[in-house]
Amino acid sequence: MSPQPDFETLTPDTIISAVEQALDIPLSGFTSPLPSYINRVYELQAEDGTRLIAKFYRPGRWSLAALKDEHDFLQDCEADELPVISPLPLRNGGTLEVCNGIYFAVFPKRSGRQFEMEESEAWLRTGRLLGRLHTTGSRRPAPARMTLHPQISTAQDVRELLDNDFVSRAFVDDFKSTTTAVLDAIIPLFDQVDFIRVHGDCHRGNLIFRPGEGVFIIDFDDMMTGPPVQDFWMLLPGHVHECRHELSLMEEGYEDFRSLDYRTLRLMEPLRIMRMIYFLAWCSRQVNDFQFRNHFPDWGSHGFWEKEIRDLRHQLEIIRETSGHL
Repeated sequence: MSPQPDFETLTPDTIISAVEQALDIPLSGFTSPLPSYINRVYELQAEDGTRLIAKFYRPGRWSLAALKDEHDFLQDCEADELPVISPLPLRNGGTLEVCNGIYFAVFPKRSGRQFEMEESEAWLRTGRLLGRLHTTGSRRPAPARMTLHPQISTAQDVRELLDNDFVSRAFVDDFKSTTTAVLDAIIPLFDQVDFIRVHGDCHRGNLIFRPGEGVFIIDFDDMMTGPPVQDFWMLLPGHVHECRHELSLMEEGYEDFRSLDYRTLRLMEPLRIMRMIYFLAWCSRQVNDFQFRNHFPDWGSHGFWEKEIRDLRHQLEIIRETSGHL
């Protein structure tokens, strides 16, 4: 059996050589690692001074087909003149190459500051951006990407946590009963909902402002097939029932470019609880990673599961109280 590809093999010389060959251009010796827990990301510099970003994808996380779905979405957005940062074309004719068994892509460096969403115009502007994004996202599928449906993705997350004994033994029954109640409550809400390509991780940190160019949406690493409102709720400053003003402004901007199915607004709090369960499953896949243990030293403890189940139950109550009023 071949050894699993390992980020430890990515030395500066290896990175520079791989990117030089992929782009067929000479680089300087500059290599600066950038913060990224999941992937490995480096800033590089071509000999003509152009700054580049090389992104090496975590082995085993995405298939080649799934990475191509991400890049297809970015290229479709770029073709529709959306403000995204698309991967550069490589010498092989595509946007992905392999170094020591690890897929990587190269992007132009585009710096910016986090977009401030304090004024009404910012919320309108964000809604317009999402309307344009989803117009592009609706044009073709992403067959290798996750489908964000509780009966598919969330049910799988629950099974993964239980089947691999990640839930503390004292809380297994509570976790089973709580997640069963969650699925029973939210699965019917997803009937007859439109599913398209969405960003999937659309929080404020993934909107940047570039002076003279405007607001860019970045980091499509978690793009998926899901209901369009998945890209709304993480931008709000609180629960949906607390943010009606901001939401109405986003809706108004959105409808400048694409109609919104208002029935799906009731999915936002269910999508929040799905995200909570997804994060538990995601963490369970990282438990043997040294960096994970440094960041989440309490993960999996008795107190951890007690709090998580309490939070899930609280969110379920919010869903029951608000789903019929949005």
